[in-house]
Amino acid sequence: MIEELKKLQSGTDIRGVAIEYDNLKCNLTVDKVRAIGYGFAAWIKTNKSDKEDKVKISVGMDSRLSGPSLKTAIIEVLMQSGCEVYDCGMCTTPAMFMTTIVEPYKCDGAIMITASHLPYYYNGLKFFTVNGGCEKEDITNILKLAANFKSIVSNSGEVKSISFIDEYAEILVNKIRKEAALTTEIKVEKPLAGSKIIVDAGNGAGGFFAGKVLESLGADTEGSQFIDPDGRFPNHIPNPEDKEAMNSLSRAVLRHKADLGIIFDADVDRAAIVSKDGKEVNKNSLIALISSIVLEEHPKSYIVTDSVTSTGLSKFIADQGGVHHRFKRGYKNVINEAKHLNLEGKECHLAIETSGHAALKENYFLDDGAYLIAKILIKMAKLRKDGKEISYLINDLKEPKESSDIRLKINTEDFRAYGEKIISELRTCVNDLPGWSIEPVNYEGIRVNCDKANGDGWFLLRLSLHEPVLPLNIESDSYGGINIILDRLKSFLEEYPHLDCTDMKIKEMI
Repeated sequence: MIEELKKLQSGTDIRGVAIEYDNLKCNLTVDKVRAIGYGFAAWIKTNKSDKEDKVKISVGMDSRLSGPSLKTAIIEVLMQSGCEVYDCGMCTTPAMFMTTIVEPYKCDGAIMITASHLPYYYNGLKFFTVNGGCEKEDITNILKLAANFKSIVSNSGEVKSISFIDEYAEILVNKIRKEAALTTEIKVEKPLAGSKIIVDAGNGAGGFFAGKVLESLGADTEGSQFIDPDGRFPNHIPNPEDKEAMNSLSRAVLRHKADLGIIFDADVDRAAIVSKDGKEVNKNSLIALISSIVLEEHPKSYIVTDSVTSTGLSKFIADQGGVHHRFKRGYKNVINEAKHLNLEGKECHLAIETSGHAALKENYFLDDGAYLIAKILIKMAKLRKDGKEISYLINDLKEPKESSDIRLKINTEDFRAYGEKIISELRTCVNDLPGWSIEPVNYEGIRVNCDKANGDGWFLLRLSLHEPVLPLNIESDSYGGINIILDRLKSFLEEYPHLDCTDMKIKEMI
């Protein structure tokens, strides 16, 4: 049993196939989810200081088709385990964490049923306590307890159905009203009156934001799209990193002459925006935008990002008075590094990945797409009095002329050792190449700076966290620079027979 459960662990999440699709067999079954629910309850009880108090656990889900049956199974086993259960129905991942904070609930634990942006046939579980999301070691311990699950016949628990997303929306509305009202010209109740803002929820759980937040604040949300939950995700993947999704929102912003477009992933722990002119503000530009806001409030703060951020972003943060601290990929890595810096006495108020995971110190370092957008809306309301758009904040961000993300598959069983060997030998090779130099402060893979004659940019080659893949990220400040970098790299990487270099195509310059 334990080996089957371990296969479902993906870092700090549980992920699996919940609906059979093509050649993919269902491995996230109701029985396994029931066992994991039991394991979580047992883990909470083990770590609870007052053993006499009844354990309180909240359960919510996104719009996936398999969500209701998995939620029913979890609630049943939690009740059988003697827990007091709050059924939050359709909810978001950040809101589920807040059930551990907000009165009168203050749950001992929370479970969110989601697989983020993955296709509809996947599902998964995320776990929270008042200390935040469970760590990898916590999930391992939960699964060990889950392996001991046997049918329970008692039913000493109870369940209460609540619409927590309404309460969470009210928290966001009150925050925006309060902070936007610090500018006296803004109406307290309707600080977004006169603004047209559209939401693209990708048919996930984020549709609430249009009516319960934006309209409550006075915004016109006509033109919002895919806000009704539909677990098939029929229009596009609910993912701010997906080009089709961002293009769809850009077209909608231009078509409806909106002042802002907002996009969420399926469980709303990630977000991005589109400006009035239809330009995407995600990845480096989104980091720059929220960094500008945070650094105005907390001068000299460290800004922790993942490893693939651009040199232009580093300069932007430095020019704003901040300290850019690049770390490893993985939102938990970035968040934990920010917490670690604070413990060292290095003030850090923002941890953010290029994927759209953004966590602020003032919000429990919770990666929360809706809270990120709330911060942007507050600043947007304040800028309007000066006739400025939100994109004004990143006018000075230098963006590369070219960028490319390539995934190189490793076709061998021991892919991790093979990938590490390639990176190690590339490090030696780069030391002998004129015009290329290794970035001295780097926490994963190898990051190489390329002078003007030899690519005019940088590249990062690293090993994927979970897959047999070497992701290659490249940026250049000159047209044709990526081809120079690829040409050099290809001659080196093609020497490795188990590495698939077919995607390293030299781009034809027009």
